[in-house]
Amino acid sequence: MARKPRIEFEGGFYHVIARGNQKQTIFLNENDFRRYLEFLGDYKNRYKFFLYSYVLMPNHVHLLVETGEIPLSKILQGMNQRYTMYFNRRYGTVGHLFQGRYKAILCDKDEYLLNLVRYIHYNPLRARIARSLDEYRWSSHREFLGLNREYLVDTHLVLGIFSDNMGKAKRLYQRYMAEEVKVSREEFYKTVDQRILGGEGFVEQVIERVSKEIAPGKKRHEFSLVEIAGGIRKVWAVSLKDLRAKGKDPHVMEGRKLLSLAGREYGYKGKEIAEFLHKDPAAVTRYTRDKSGFKKKLDRLFSALREIRENINNQV
Repeated sequence: MARKPRIEFEGGFYHVIARGNQKQTIFLNENDFRRYLEFLGDYKNRYKFFLYSYVLMPNHVHLLVETGEIPLSKILQGMNQRYTMYFNRRYGTVGHLFQGRYKAILCDKDEYLLNLVRYIHYNPLRARIARSLDEYRWSSHREFLGLNREYLVDTHLVLGIFSDNMGKAKRLYQRYMAEEVKVSREEFYKTVDQRILGGEGFVEQVIERVSKEIAPGKKRHEFSLVEIAGGIRKVWAVSLKDLRAKGKDPHVMEGRKLLSLAGREYGYKGKEIAEFLHKDPAAVTRYTRDKSGFKKKLDRLFSALREIRENINNQV
């Protein structure tokens, strides 16, 4: 049976598992662990993805990643290739180090973020290679507690679930991790189509988004970002100056989200939209992550754009 293509889009939240070829050991000593984390940090800086959790086991790796503009396949291909080259040079070996096809499960972040963090961090205890979570140095658990200084992981989102006060958040996180909860492996591998972990509503959202991403008749660049901003000003009285300014006025924030969603609909990349808005690309990723509740507003904006275009054409 042919392997199904990976589901990849900007803002995808993935549980990644990369295993050694034929279950071989991929980390032979401390230097190997350190080099992998060094490479991971390099790629994170280069490709601007979010890393929420990791654990390095002797023969496999777990990563919890949210992608930005660069697809997961490019990130993992580069990471695995770079570490393989290092490993082969160091130990005089040749050939593939990692199992041919890493596993990448697209997950519902709202539903599974905390449980996946706990599941990933508990790997050393389940494998009985550590007696406590705190003592295992090759997972991000210690970073959540402030015991590691790599600062690889975007801990603020997870800790922010517990409390806005970081000291209190760390204590509550540690209490959460200490709870004796039997984490079932099957819970995180019981996927839809072997690629998606989430409820029926989440699966439908993914299918809808993917179908739009690959739709042959997509309206690529039918309207410029300037025209979209003009439509927002006409309908919601929010100017481009407002959209680009600092501040978190709810009306303006909604305008930025509408421009970002409309821009993506018309084929613009997140980076292009971010540059137009004078915002960080991560902000645009957040704006476009969920468009529930915005369908009617987008339809209204699209109608306004067509009306403006038609009026201009009639004047010519």
